[in-house]
Amino acid sequence: MEEKKVSLFKMISFTICGIVVLDTFVAPAAMGVSSITVWLLTAILFFIPYGLINAEIGAAYPEDGGIYSWVKRAFGEFQATLVAWYYWVNVAFWMPAVFIAFSWWFSMAYAPDLSTFASAAIAIVMCWVVVGIGIRGVELGITVTNIAAIVKVAVLLIFGGLGVVYAIQNGSANDFSLANFALDFNFDTIAFSSAIVYNLLGFELISSIASSIDNPGKNIPKMTVLAGVMIAALYIIGTYGVLVAIPADAIDPLDGFFYALQELCTVFGDSSTLVFNIIMAGALFTLVSNMISWSMGGVEVLDEAEFTKKTKVLGHRHAKYDTPDYSYILMGVISTALIVLNFSLGESANEAFWTILSFSFLVFFLPYLWLFPAAVKLRHMDKDMERPYEVPGGLPGLYISAFLGFAFILLGCVLLFFTGEGFDPLYHGTLIIGTGLTTVFGIGLYRKSHKDIDSDKNDEGCA
Repeated sequence: MEEKKVSLFKMISFTICGIVVLDTFVAPAAMGVSSITVWLLTAILFFIPYGLINAEIGAAYPEDGGIYSWVKRAFGEFQATLVAWYYWVNVAFWMPAVFIAFSWWFSMAYAPDLSTFASAAIAIVMCWVVVGIGIRGVELGITVTNIAAIVKVAVLLIFGGLGVVYAIQNGSANDFSLANFALDFNFDTIAFSSAIVYNLLGFELISSIASSIDNPGKNIPKMTVLAGVMIAALYIIGTYGVLVAIPADAIDPLDGFFYALQELCTVFGDSSTLVFNIIMAGALFTLVSNMISWSMGGVEVLDEAEFTKKTKVLGHRHAKYDTPDYSYILMGVISTALIVLNFSLGESANEAFWTILSFSFLVFFLPYLWLFPAAVKLRHMDKDMERPYEVPGGLPGLYISAFLGFAFILLGCVLLFFTGEGFDPLYHGTLIIGTGLTTVFGIGLYRKSHKDIDSDKNDEGCA
């Protein structure tokens, strides 16, 4: 039976589901109304160049593995192995943070007296739901993320619509006069711009399953433009709703979405609780779907790396679904261990949560330090190659786009080390030592795989 291809609509839905995140987009709104200006500038200076780069190389090299395959072509297998490893590790450490937030939101909305044990159990169950869907294969994952994309679009449009109604009924919690859109170019502005960059990453996710895409040379550029416009608009609309409901200085990075939605729903009067519960259920579903997108992308990228074929755990395939099931299971085991650690720390849990999340952010940024130089090198390496799409402006346009993308990612990595509170042994130690150990482990896996390959060649020679 011929494999069913992923259509343009499903590509757009998958990308929206992967990039749009409801649990972290609220944080920049703490800047106030000027955060909308920062969203616009970051979209112009980073998101558009990043999207153009992905459109070019995704259309030119429609190979499973996406970013791993591109970096391998440009810089060789060693560097590509590190990229794939970082990509996978990020998801394994990010997933527990997402589902800790999930259990916290669930508790606040539906079960205020939920015990610590029950909260931990919910977070763990959600991790294994994601693992199970990943093992079932791409088709089920795409179906779930398509539904979730519609829900995400609806939630953020509702945020904007309710913001307008709320402002008419009650006035706005922040002053939207023109002067307040102006930027103060200070550390906070730069730091929140990096947070926005984090919320805009994920264009390359769909290319991790390139062989399943219908006409990738044509549809990847189309998807990039259509999804990019929608994503930028949705984030700005959602930010407007948050700023209407909550004063900027009262916005909490973790719970801001929850409290903003709760306040906006008061426009429904006696029905506010019912409406809030319905929308909140949709928001919780999107947290699960977001991890489906990223776990699928992380596992598919890692699965293309040479060392996975020589590793019994990561290279194992499911007997029925032919998916890298042990790779998903190991991701679930790591996430479960981190969730248990978080909930067992009691009062120290909040600090541990942000430390683990910041580590995952740093590891998340690292692969993109290769992405933009790879695009430039591939254009030069394959200069005579006919490309379905190229970044506008010829080589200068490519250089500018790659420079802007690389600069924003590098800045994001650096800013994670600045907390405003000096050196914290736990926080900074985790970032430095954790990233170092992750890198050393990735190098070890690469070297082991090559020793095994050399050994196999020698055995063949002897035979």
